[in-house]
Amino acid sequence: MEVKSLTAIDLFCGAGGLTEGLKQAGFNVIAGVEINSIAAETYKLNHPEVKCFENDICLLSATELMDSLNLKKGELDLLAGCPPCQGFSTLRTRKKVLAHSDDRNELIFEYLRLVEELLPKSIMLENPPALAKDHRMFDFLEHIKKLGYLVTDNSVQVEDASDYGVPQRRKRMILKVSRIGDIPKVSKVEKKVTLREYFMLHKLKPVGESGDPLHDYNQKRSEKVLEIIKAIPKDGGSRKELPDHLVLECHKNRQGQFGDVYGRMKWDDVAPTITGGCTSPSKGRFLHPEEDRCITLREAALLQTFPLEYKFPLVSQTSIALMIGNALPPELIRRHALALKSILS
Repeated sequence: MEVKSLTAIDLFCGAGGLTEGLKQAGFNVIAGVEINSIAAETYKLNHPEVKCFENDICLLSATELMDSLNLKKGELDLLAGCPPCQGFSTLRTRKKVLAHSDDRNELIFEYLRLVEELLPKSIMLENPPALAKDHRMFDFLEHIKKLGYLVTDNSVQVEDASDYGVPQRRKRMILKVSRIGDIPKVSKVEKKVTLREYFMLHKLKPVGESGDPLHDYNQKRSEKVLEIIKAIPKDGGSRKELPDHLVLECHKNRQGQFGDVYGRMKWDDVAPTITGGCTSPSKGRFLHPEEDRCITLREAALLQTFPLEYKFPLVSQTSIALMIGNALPPELIRRHALALKSILS
């Protein structure tokens, strides 16, 4: 007898990292919802078989979704998503910016509205760690308990993606619940994947020779910045090791702040968190371990575990970097989705 594939909808789907991970785990993603036109274009390039609703989720009804997808309430296997979360980002909480000051954080309740109206068999929600202890999450959990979802002490976990096969240090909150039963714990890897291992695995050609515009683009830098980059010691070096005449004025009295900027990645370690500033030396530790340049957009996408052939439209480098930095690592999602699949099946 043919086994029916498990269905999923990806809310706030962005460039498609979550959908990619779900598909790799064997889910049939039947719809994505994304308001940003460039992200939606990227999503459609890579997941043309998935119906993409380019909508403001606040204006999207469950009835519209169900009618369009020929679904009935309670039939959907998984409702997954990552509501925009800038108010809970590490940078904002480090700066003591109050999470409740960002209206985007209320989008978690639009997610909840669709949970109530669709009543999927399971839910997966991802966000920065700060949401785990925010009153919004406690309210969310109370609501879904009343809907019949099994909420336990393990339902909300703060995880480091590097513990799940992602060659990158990236802490995220993941919520997984089901109306069917308790979800098994996801095993961590015994050995983390290093930058060296991951780049060797994918055998990238030298920059300028690959034929991939995301890898070959020209990184324009001023002579001063190039001189600084060349002076940063290879394989994990820091701007703190620069000679005095190369230290930028803005760094002279702020040695303890943002110490990773103008830093090199380390070959035999995981990469730092890939952000929307991943191709700028002034935004973090994004210099190549050995070559005198930042990592390329393709290298950044690989460190997020997007497949090598994953497509991005030829828009500005800034727009592509932001999509990559905001994405969910497919490998992290794949492993957690397999745990959900084990009970849904």
